[in-house]
Amino acid sequence: MARILGIDLGTTNSVAAVIEAGEADVVESAEGNRITPSVVAVNARSGERYVGQTAKRQAVTNPDNTIFSVKRLMGRRFTDPEVQDAARRLPYTIASGDNGDAHVEMAGQNYAPPQISSMILQKIRQDAEAKLGERITEAVITVPAYFNDSQRQATVDAGKVAGLDVKRIINEPTAAALAYGIDRQQTDSKIAVFDLGGGTFDVTILDLGAGVFEVLSTNGDTYLGGDDFDEAILNWLVTEFRAETGIDLAQDRMALQRLRDAAERAKIELSSTLETEINLPFITADASGPQHLVKPLSRSRLEQLVAQLVDRTEGPCRQAITDAGVSAGSINDVILVGGMTRMPAVQAKVQQIFGKEPSRSVNPDEAVALGAAIQAGVLGGEVGDIVLLDVTPLTLGIETLGNVTTALISRNTTIPTKKTETFTTAADGQSSVDIHVLQGERPMSADNKTIGRFMLDGILPAPRGVPQIEVTFDIDSNGILSVSAQDKGTGKEQRIVIQTSSGLSDEDIERMMGEAEANEETDRQRRAEIETRNQADSLAYSAERLLTENAESLPADLKAEAEGKLEALRSAIAANNVAQMQTAMNELNEALQRVGQAVYSQPGSGGPGAAPGDAETGPDDTVEGEFREV
Repeated sequence: MARILGIDLGTTNSVAAVIEAGEADVVESAEGNRITPSVVAVNARSGERYVGQTAKRQAVTNPDNTIFSVKRLMGRRFTDPEVQDAARRLPYTIASGDNGDAHVEMAGQNYAPPQISSMILQKIRQDAEAKLGERITEAVITVPAYFNDSQRQATVDAGKVAGLDVKRIINEPTAAALAYGIDRQQTDSKIAVFDLGGGTFDVTILDLGAGVFEVLSTNGDTYLGGDDFDEAILNWLVTEFRAETGIDLAQDRMALQRLRDAAERAKIELSSTLETEINLPFITADASGPQHLVKPLSRSRLEQLVAQLVDRTEGPCRQAITDAGVSAGSINDVILVGGMTRMPAVQAKVQQIFGKEPSRSVNPDEAVALGAAIQAGVLGGEVGDIVLLDVTPLTLGIETLGNVTTALISRNTTIPTKKTETFTTAADGQSSVDIHVLQGERPMSADNKTIGRFMLDGILPAPRGVPQIEVTFDIDSNGILSVSAQDKGTGKEQRIVIQTSSGLSDEDIERMMGEAEANEETDRQRRAEIETRNQADSLAYSAERLLTENAESLPADLKAEAEGKLEALRSAIAANNVAQMQTAMNELNEALQRVGQAVYSQPGSGGPGAAPGDAETGPDDTVEGEFREV
């Protein structure tokens, strides 16, 4: 039975893991790293696509066509405040799709965020297949606990485009709790998972015991993470440099990308040191010549710059504790997840909120992927005796008379779940009703997020209040919602599965899957071309050396023939013609075989490169020895 891959699809980095010999283990990337940067880029000149580490390396020289932090755009409209904020901050172009959703532009082409995410997932799948030596078709993918229905569906769609059957969507803090608690199943305890990653923040309170992982509450902020900390440092650098030189680096995309990379490095360094220096030579130039940016940054100054961001984590934590019906003092352990939790100021805030030193027993970068692998193991039968009870993060309801949101399923309800309520018409003779599905905690419809809308018609005209409309909400184990409405009088029913607001229809997904497969074939061909060129270069070098070292002893006709074939190979390499290279290599190899025979057939030959003086030996030079077949 094929294994199910556990994937942490992160804002900044992604990680894959599987169950090996009953234990969850991280699967290394093709580059030999345990994490893969969530970055995709295209070379505008050649059209070549890069994913992961190679994409990140060229970001400074290709900022317009390098897409990162796309997870923050998943399931969002172009007009959303978060998207408009990202459009101002990011070096690449964020545009409106045909349906008004946020898309990104790369090398003049528009891509939906799930399509970019699918490229990352496709690389992870290919790397895992190469590492494990087996085909991977199924996965468990993690999402932030506070992702709404649209964002969850967008993640499922990204998996489909990447050629993966997404068996389960699991919340990131819940996955981390699995990684933490897998060896502590017999201990009854309450834990809090504090997950501050590259783009999102989640906090989840769980009850652990006897193999049952029950989520009591969850809360968070889908637009708070390491990117915002980097941005705070970047803005400070831009302001300081402008004050010192009068030059505004905010207008230079390449300089901004260098600043962003330097800000991230400085932030990481200041988690273990008290001061660092940001040194960027030749950051720009003016009439006086090149300008360099050299700026010391202390940990205390960094903490001042990001104090508001750190403070934003407190509200969701307090709310999660309240919703769980527990006190901070009754929580036995606080688990830190996400790279940002390495920051001392964040750890101090966690200790202040929960009144205890947080646990560092799990790897902040890998815990989520390991938990996803454990969930995959449960689904695949490799891991037993575990029951996971997760919750829906946000209240779900419909709009009723007066533009009020009427809740059907409250936040922190254990999933899967199903809830039915009966409604009626608001006007006499009404023959249809508009079912407006909402997600959020606000009382008024306009303040919540629309996640679906459909019409139930064919209602028998009657005085208002007489028709009985039964509305059913059904949430599956992935947290994805289906809604149905039925007129009890006529039996007429209408049902929808809430579609992602990233606008991916079944046709879009099929088209993108075809493009992904085509790109996969193109990538294979490109790798084959590179390998052929490398072989050709190597053969040309070896042939030239052989002909040079044996120039004096070779028959003129063989030497001329080999040199001609070598020149033909060089021409094929220069033309970058793979077919010509293959033909030229075959012909050169045949010529070199004849050269080799001539070299070895010479009396007393010591082989290629043998010195002429070594050719003669006397009768006393005979050496006895044993020979073995090679």
